[in-house]
Amino acid sequence: MKRVRPVTEAEVISEFLKNEFYHEEFHRDRDQFERLVLFADITREDENALRRALLFRRRGHMWRELPADTQWWEMQLEPEDLCKLRVFPRADWRKVSNGSFALSDIVHRVRTRKFSGRIGDFISKIHVLSYQLRHRTDVTSVILIAEDEASTVTIIEGNHRLTAALLGAPDKLHERFRVFVGMSPHMNEVCWHNGTVSNLWRYAKNRMKHLWRDKDADLSHLPIPAPVPQETYVEAVGKVASESK
Repeated sequence: MKRVRPVTEAEVISEFLKNEFYHEEFHRDRDQFERLVLFADITREDENALRRALLFRRRGHMWRELPADTQWWEMQLEPEDLCKLRVFPRADWRKVSNGSFALSDIVHRVRTRKFSGRIGDFISKIHVLSYQLRHRTDVTSVILIAEDEASTVTIIEGNHRLTAALLGAPDKLHERFRVFVGMSPHMNEVCWHNGTVSNLWRYAKNRMKHLWRDKDADLSHLPIPAPVPQETYVEAVGKVASESK
């Protein structure tokens, strides 16, 4: 992988939340925070604190496992990097994987294997997304973790889109995604990246600790930034729409 530029955790959280914001956990206050999420100003610490709390509402159990010394970079994926990518080893991906979470193996199975039932529906959605990606020009973000540039890389956000892209237009992968990679020499201690018994046990203890109340997801003590002026919001929406055509 080729380093493009260093990025802050706040920028990565902003991109992560943007991709997660359609989920049910955000329905009750979507109107209040939509502008803050979709048109983030990462120079404002009050906004960054709110986006972090919002992300922790759904992904705190994931983010909390990342090493404290994780450094974030925007990277450019080269064709030879694809063999190092692994999907996030959870949920429906376990049924598709047949023991291998390498993205190339997953894509091969999606192409060649017939699935039925709930997993068949899951694969059908991947094929639909692949078709959509072939006919869209907008750029979205995916988030990966690794020990360093030469090691195995795990996708923690973007499994569906990267799989769909490799099914349809792998040669355009670098044009369709902004790739953010968190790197740490301690990443092998993270259960998402290395599912050892000790790593999974540490995760389980942390999950139980924050199961009933997660103070990092509490918005009540955070100041709400002043709303973006309506004309600025309308102008920003129009700009995004025109750039996506």
